[in-house]
Amino acid sequence: MNEHWPQGVFPARLIEKLHTQGAILTDRAFDPDQVQPASLDLRLGDIAYRVRSSFLPGPAHSMAERIEALKLHEIDLTRGAVLERGCVYLVPLQESLDLPEGVSASANPKSSTGRLDVFTRVIGDRARGFDQMKAGYQGPLYLEVSPRTFPILVRTGSRLSQMRFRCGDTRLSPAEHQSLHLSDTLVIGGEQPVGEGVALSIDLLGEGRDGLIGFRSKRHTAVVDVDRKGALDVLDFWEPLYSRGRPELTLDPDEFYILVSHEAVHVPPSHAAEMVPFDPLVGEFRVHYAGFFDPGFGHSLAGGTGSRAVLEVRSREVPFLLGHGQIIGRLIYETLAEKPDRLYGSALGSNYQAQTLKLSKHFRPFPG
Repeated sequence: MNEHWPQGVFPARLIEKLHTQGAILTDRAFDPDQVQPASLDLRLGDIAYRVRSSFLPGPAHSMAERIEALKLHEIDLTRGAVLERGCVYLVPLQESLDLPEGVSASANPKSSTGRLDVFTRVIGDRARGFDQMKAGYQGPLYLEVSPRTFPILVRTGSRLSQMRFRCGDTRLSPAEHQSLHLSDTLVIGGEQPVGEGVALSIDLLGEGRDGLIGFRSKRHTAVVDVDRKGALDVLDFWEPLYSRGRPELTLDPDEFYILVSHEAVHVPPSHAAEMVPFDPLVGEFRVHYAGFFDPGFGHSLAGGTGSRAVLEVRSREVPFLLGHGQIIGRLIYETLAEKPDRLYGSALGSNYQAQTLKLSKHFRPFPG
């Protein structure tokens, strides 16, 4: 474990190497598609704990100690179980870590998880923050799961979150973002500047989609099985939103929206990217729960030629008026530690390559 690891975000081959060398531990074999181009899907274990509230264990406690003090009841996931909206659950994950010195990890909800408005955060023992495992972390991993809109059916092995591994400071500087944009065209369409990442704006025109600009979630719906693709009718869960002449949309508090960027995004094979989830300078709302963009997203050789960023948007406490072209988030690029051996795209069966406005994989296609 004293091996020198290259600087940058780890692509799939290095993630698999971490596993073979005992830095990623599990008592079960990896699923065939669990290792993504620059991230690892994390799998739920056998038990979920309903807890009174979200929490961090802090430096004096393990997660097991805090769960024992705060749990309301235990839920068996081996046969599948429904997690109710508005509740908080803690699930021990099948994966644990024994990271080498200098290698850190971070986590994010998977795209399909975020598009269901399921808030997830990975927590380690004695953690002071969510979704961040410091370099050299040794210990178990737990997933906090809080469905906000739809009740969800999960089971042992369901994948709601993903983890990225890195060595060193991998984020590009403003000058490096500008240079990469000149050589590889990171953003297509729109007129937003490239500097401190790539600024993305909202599309409220719906051109090419018969005026469809987004979806607003319905309340009191049926359960969503997180492991079933293309099984649900869109109109049972979502209200389509159309442009009505004025290029603007008022976000209502406590409502959940699926919207789309005006610009198309490109992540070249040499890099990965992450969406900044909330920026108070651009408005009182949260955007894009699921932040990881793998190498090859929107890349022409991987079936992309630019892909829109689908945005999971929830207003914070007050109504907020969005206008077409308003900046709604930023995409930050990071260097990879080595050339990847697989890219996000059609060859891997990736669900969201070449997307425009698209709901999660659980829903049947909707016209527009």
